[in-house]
Amino acid sequence: MATLPGTSTGPPPSLPDPGVAVWEWQDEFGRWRPYPSGVCSYIEQSFQALMAKGRQSLPSWPANGSIPLGQADSTLAPYIIDIPNLTQFRQDTGTMRCVRRHVFQLDSAPGQGVVWEWQNDDGGWFPYEMTVCIYLEQAFTVSTPQADLGLFGYKYSIDFVSQTQTNKATGYQRRIRRRVDSPYPVTTVTGPPHSGPSCTCQQCLLNSGTGPITSRFRHSMVNLPGPSAGTAPRPSAGNLGTGRTAGLSSSLVGFVPYNKPALSGARSMPRLNVHSAGAAPQSGAVAGPSPANTTSKGVSVPKLPVNMSRHSKVSQALAGGSSNPEEVVKKYLEELNAPPADEDCIICMEKLGAPSGYSDACESKTIRPESVGRLAKCTHTFHLLCVLAMYTSGNKDGSLQCPSCKTIYGEKTGTQPNGKMDVAILSESLPGNEDCGSIQIMYHINRGIQGPEHPNPGRPYSARGFPRYCYLPDNEKGRKVLELLKVAWRRRLIFTIGTSSTTGESNTVVWNEIHHKTEMDSNTSGHGYPDPNYLDNVLAELAAQGVTEDCLRS
Repeated sequence: MATLPGTSTGPPPSLPDPGVAVWEWQDEFGRWRPYPSGVCSYIEQSFQALMAKGRQSLPSWPANGSIPLGQADSTLAPYIIDIPNLTQFRQDTGTMRCVRRHVFQLDSAPGQGVVWEWQNDDGGWFPYEMTVCIYLEQAFTVSTPQADLGLFGYKYSIDFVSQTQTNKATGYQRRIRRRVDSPYPVTTVTGPPHSGPSCTCQQCLLNSGTGPITSRFRHSMVNLPGPSAGTAPRPSAGNLGTGRTAGLSSSLVGFVPYNKPALSGARSMPRLNVHSAGAAPQSGAVAGPSPANTTSKGVSVPKLPVNMSRHSKVSQALAGGSSNPEEVVKKYLEELNAPPADEDCIICMEKLGAPSGYSDACESKTIRPESVGRLAKCTHTFHLLCVLAMYTSGNKDGSLQCPSCKTIYGEKTGTQPNGKMDVAILSESLPGNEDCGSIQIMYHINRGIQGPEHPNPGRPYSARGFPRYCYLPDNEKGRKVLELLKVAWRRRLIFTIGTSSTTGESNTVVWNEIHHKTEMDSNTSGHGYPDPNYLDNVLAELAAQGVTEDCLRS
């Protein structure tokens, strides 16, 4: 009964029998993480409202459907689910994650509110993806003493008697548990079609799970044909708890980027009393290899340091020319005298002819609730007050990113802590790039105290696994990627402070959505070579952060 991608462009059809809807997000390792049942209930209710609205006004799938997750949980204020593209968009950083919707039988594990979880080394509990939860619950219900996750591509066996998960290769054991929460929401509508891109990025690890995009193909520009609708869910390959210190991001212990007020003024979506804390997708920390001996690697050029601009209120405002939020909004949006009254503002989901849905949560002396503006480049239209609320909930660096098409206005900067980036040229070749030498990048960041732009100002943050060593081929495209990575470093976009998806540790330095290759001679973790698509993929990821070849010419 799982909903799979299809080719239909019309509204999803009804199911012959009711089922339960489960919404999941895909982490940076390609693994799917279910939202808690309470957050899923809000997403599903909002999804149904968008469906009803689309059927009234459009013969096909509604083009402007989005769901602000801050309505379900105040910690998720920066996040919006874009329904047509099945992505989750983080407004302050521009990070996008794939989401998917599955419909399962009423008597399945999610229909009973059952979630199976495993425990990492720090004592945190992490849910299995829902298809695995259903499999485990079925085995548990019939009193099977053990279950093998090999069908899903995992090297683990489950012992229900001892409540343990055992790695069949190493014998290492972890605790598991069966947790009962509120049931997932009932639905009679199948899932939306997916039109997003697929991926060949090997850093995302191998995964053949069902849903809009398999992890193996998440960043490529070629669409993968999916199975026909109505087929059973395919098992997902991956690594749960690989190694003794590994841990996965979870929808219960997740990345909460900023403790900021929720964008809770929108009136279009119903409010729910959500008790389960959800988590938005996070930037994961990928541990680098052991520090390399640059002498043994054949360094032919001395290390070249790359300086990073120090963060300050002045530097954060450079892109927009002003630190005043109202002035930043007015810089990039032209106010319309006659707005298209019948169109929706996709931020608050109110008609553009009506006042902003955030008028009771965001006040401004210079912007009226009914004011509507159009972005100059992409021409998308929103309430000015909604854009102001979105901007003030983010990094406030003087730049804007269109919530519809993700076009960046101004110079986007991040929240990377102070550090040092060194570059060295090595004579040794990378696998798959035997015709040239290689480039070694060394990132150095020390632990410190969080600044006002970080999740918990004044609190310490840790910096695990530094220095981190990364590698590029020393050819024309590799050198171009290097120069763009230098720009991203200076703009503080390579790292951020959040919760590590490998250890579950919060207030620590993690990668920020620009993939790096941290293995030189092998590819045992998926973060090495050969990978013929890596340079094109990372160029696309840099462009999504506003770092393009135009930056090298300026």
